[in-house]
Amino acid sequence: MNKVFVIDDDIAILELIKINLELSGYNVQTSSDPIKGFQMIKQENPDLIILDVMMPEVDGYSLALKIRQQDATKKIPIIMLTALGELDDKLKGFNSGVDDYLTKPFEIEELKARVLAVLNRSGRAPESLRYKELLSLGDITLIPESYTVKILDKETKLTPIEFDILNCLMQHNNEMVSAKTLLKEVWGYNDNDEGDTIRVHIRHLRSKLDKISTEKNKYIETIYGGGYRLIPDGVKMKSPKSK
Repeated sequence: MNKVFVIDDDIAILELIKINLELSGYNVQTSSDPIKGFQMIKQENPDLIILDVMMPEVDGYSLALKIRQQDATKKIPIIMLTALGELDDKLKGFNSGVDDYLTKPFEIEELKARVLAVLNRSGRAPESLRYKELLSLGDITLIPESYTVKILDKETKLTPIEFDILNCLMQHNNEMVSAKTLLKEVWGYNDNDEGDTIRVHIRHLRSKLDKISTEKNKYIETIYGGGYRLIPDGVKMKSPKSK
């Protein structure tokens, strides 16, 4: 799970970003104090920093320069949020070492797209998030742009985590995918104590697939003590019925 650190003196903005990015599967930490936030960044070593420009004591440009000057933090990508939209302001941000620039007010979906794009460019996104081509297997089709799964002529929205789990299983078709592999490819880290988290997401994913499938429990098999896999008979391509 990618760690994102947000620094903004506007508490409402902090909460908006935190809630929405957490719903998208990120581990989000925040600070409304740029000086304390900078110290926390050095300790937490996040995968991405979202940084406001107009803050008391230290502005975003200065803080971005400080982040780039520290060996421990200089390679962490930064997205800058600001109400300043002029070209000179953006150039100043990029000259401070900022990777991307988003002008307030912004749409939360655009922010999520920028976050994913910056993580991909920096090589910090979990492996499964890099599979962005249209993916089909048997009668299942994944549509990355909308986090949608389509089975024959029916479709349903998935959460980003559910989408990535199904994506991972499809990438490993005909193989058992261990919990450890799911953690690495979907969440991006190794942890042997997250089995319950995976089981909850698998249960929700199965439920959504059941609603648009012709049968229940048709697609995902639990291999007890091992992991999960797609059921071969469920995803194999069906021959058209003769009329």
